[in-house]
Amino acid sequence: MTIKEKLVEDMKQAMKDKEAGKLRLSVVRMVRASIKNVEIDRRHELSEDETLEVLAREVKMRRDASEEFAKANRPDLVENLRKELEILMDYLPQQLSEDAVRSLVQEAVQVTNAAGPKDMGKVMAALMPKVKGRADGKIVNQFVREALNS
Repeated sequence: MTIKEKLVEDMKQAMKDKEAGKLRLSVVRMVRASIKNVEIDRRHELSEDETLEVLAREVKMRRDASEEFAKANRPDLVENLRKELEILMDYLPQQLSEDAVRSLVQEAVQVTNAAGPKDMGKVMAALMPKVKGRADGKIVNQFVREALNS
């Protein structure tokens, strides 16, 4: 079952659940609308990888907004975004552990023969296809910086 098919099925179930599924219904509808907007912009139906990119972008937007709301001392909004994130994470592939990301970073550094911070672009270019949708880009970036600065 593709991600889009799973979203449709979950939307139907959330409608049947009425009050209990309201948040899930709104999040699923929002994600489906984002996917549809990207399909309209690109003028083709999105592949599974492209759909994952849209989902990852939605997760990133919520994480960034959550940080900003936390700084603004708005725990009510932070909690709502946390719940939305939990729902969105159900559609992403299993996330890599920190140890797995670190080992992939070390492998990418060795493969690209990176010598220092100036080679960060080469390492990130080699690494991102392997972790796409399975690890937060900020964390990957941080680990690459640590590996190249040591």
